[in-house]
Amino acid sequence: MNILVIGLGLIGGSVCKALKKYSTHFVAGSDLNKDIEFAALRDVAMDEAFDGDYSRFDLIITALFPDAAEKYIRENIGKFSKKTLITDVCGIKGEFSARMSRLARENGLRYLGIHPMAGKEFGGYQNSTADLFRNANFIIAPDSENTDEDIELMKSVSKELGAGKIVVTSPENHDVMIAYTSQLAHIVSSAYVKSPELKLECGFSGGSFQDMTRIATMNERMWTDLFMQNRKNLLYELETLIDNLGKYRDALKSEDKEEMERLIAEGRQLKEDNLRHRVGQPN
Repeated sequence: MNILVIGLGLIGGSVCKALKKYSTHFVAGSDLNKDIEFAALRDVAMDEAFDGDYSRFDLIITALFPDAAEKYIRENIGKFSKKTLITDVCGIKGEFSARMSRLARENGLRYLGIHPMAGKEFGGYQNSTADLFRNANFIIAPDSENTDEDIELMKSVSKELGAGKIVVTSPENHDVMIAYTSQLAHIVSSAYVKSPELKLECGFSGGSFQDMTRIATMNERMWTDLFMQNRKNLLYELETLIDNLGKYRDALKSEDKEEMERLIAEGRQLKEDNLRHRVGQPN
């Protein structure tokens, strides 16, 4: 296929590099920063910089923040070829996907969003890599308007990018699950590093500290966009977490060793059950 990638940051740059390394597709890229386009050409991460002609592309992948992705598609969709499938790699689907799907239909086009569950502590093209998505979970979120052919096409592209497990689900269920598995973890990490002890941790921290704080370096503009677009689901998960944390706090306050042991055992059992379930799941 002829594929156009819009936005050459960590995800977009990695998409280009993976497609060039693991597929035979023609890849064009576009970024507001022309120095990044030159870097991608130098790295052979794409075949050419986008020249403004949308007519030849079978697939357009928007790798921008949600608000920017929606703005870009709205401003340019009238120029897209009718043969083109539009997708995005945003970490939000739900109402975002509904708007994009409606916009695509109104213009005689097709839209189908995906979400590769991969990233790094730091963004930007300079941190992109062809193997960012190797063995990562990929979510494909069709609605009732998508055809089996479009779903199979996105499965094929996801595999070429390196997908390990591919999950097909509704845009709404995507947002319910992502609120728990991704967005809540980012809020917890951001809040965790606000302890006054952070500046003193050197020499006292181990793997657990690194695991808890790794994603606190998230991009505030992008994640605020994601949080606000998934506000209802994220609020539910955050309030559930605060309620559970309160139980540990109360056990400490009352010096209730039995309750603390019960709470810890409960968490351990839930995680062990989760691990056993994951082992039994097909890739």
